[in-house]
Amino acid sequence: MPFTTRHFSKWILALFIPLTLSLQSCAKEPDMPNSNQTDLTNVTTQSIVLGMGCFWGAEKRLSEVNGVIDVESGYAGGDNQQAGYKDVLGLEKRIQAGMSQNRNHAEVIKVTFNPDMVNLETVLIKFWENHNPTQGDRQGNDIGTNYRSVIYYQTEDEKQIAELTKANYQTALTKASFPQITTEIALLRNYITAEEYHQDYLKKNPNGYCGLGGTGVAYPGSSTKQHPQLNPQDLNLERQLIVFEAVDCAFCEKFKQEVLNGWKSEVPITTTLNPNPPQDWTLEKALFATPTIVLFEQGKEVSRYTGYNGDKTRFWKWLGLRLLTPEQRKIAFEEGTERPFTGSHLDETRPGYFVDPITGAPLFRSDTKFKSGTGWPSFFNPVEGAISLHKDNSLGMERIEVRSASSGIHLGHVFNDGPAPTFKRYCINGNVLKFVADEDQKE
Repeated sequence: MPFTTRHFSKWILALFIPLTLSLQSCAKEPDMPNSNQTDLTNVTTQSIVLGMGCFWGAEKRLSEVNGVIDVESGYAGGDNQQAGYKDVLGLEKRIQAGMSQNRNHAEVIKVTFNPDMVNLETVLIKFWENHNPTQGDRQGNDIGTNYRSVIYYQTEDEKQIAELTKANYQTALTKASFPQITTEIALLRNYITAEEYHQDYLKKNPNGYCGLGGTGVAYPGSSTKQHPQLNPQDLNLERQLIVFEAVDCAFCEKFKQEVLNGWKSEVPITTTLNPNPPQDWTLEKALFATPTIVLFEQGKEVSRYTGYNGDKTRFWKWLGLRLLTPEQRKIAFEEGTERPFTGSHLDETRPGYFVDPITGAPLFRSDTKFKSGTGWPSFFNPVEGAISLHKDNSLGMERIEVRSASSGIHLGHVFNDGPAPTFKRYCINGNVLKFVADEDQKE
């Protein structure tokens, strides 16, 4: 394998500033080599080639291990000695179509580490814990022989450690009711470095999510914390949102800060660090990234939202498309208008709040509602910060559109013919309002 500038810089870092490589943070390694040592030839290194499905997430996961110096994406285990990404994908299509019996490469990572800081067993423990080695020719949503789980060794000692850790992890998986491990353990052949754009891919392109892997089962004796599955008895069987998270996932924290911390929606929501659904509940397909927000109904997945990069409106639209009726969706997302005197809440006068039907955020207080005679619920003042105003030149008119600030859905329009003290008339479609009486909030 050519020794590149990228590898040289990482090896220098290993000598002078050992890091816990992470997308979010770094920490000084306490047991670092002598900082005065500058001769690279004196550094002892070892490498192992591993396949955990798509090499982007695998590269990120293993680079976070203390003592790992470099993680390089590549291809290995196939017949072609000069394959690239397009070659691997092209061959896989032919294999799946029954047009080729050639052995395809697996997407792999070459993990180079300092054995004075971390041993091969520890590296392999992280390998086992950070993907699902029981899925055969797939990993999560990625299906094909190129996504198979593999350990490609170079010495007999490495083979023995691989087989031993496999047996140990199988014990833990069997206890947790997982099937047999399908990981291929074989002598390394035809290793090829992947294209430069595949290297450190998730650092360059986080795309609003953190790579998710693993079964949630800890390796026997590992210090890795095994996060328990959610108890279905603590959840709402009729309709429940579950946020599948990962440790040290910045986008999970972003979702918490921007959405979860102010949650008022009537749909119950909870979070978990275990990638498995509650017992006897079912996912439509395997998870592959965090955060993933899954909507369950009667214990079965009906919809999911993968990744979060700060686009709250997109998230709420995803949820709204599942929660709202066709009539509500036409108003909320297509700027539609209900016919006058046909909408909800026209005669509602009880003390309480009219709220966003998706987020549950208060929009208007009932004591600001008045009879306008127009056929739509009308208000002279919104809750502070609850709405946003936008120019609307549709239908050959100049109007001011009213949207919910929390979800971004269309509510109606505002006019300057209302009563004192604001002299505004917020003309709102009743079908996209939900009323919560004060007496109900006290219960």
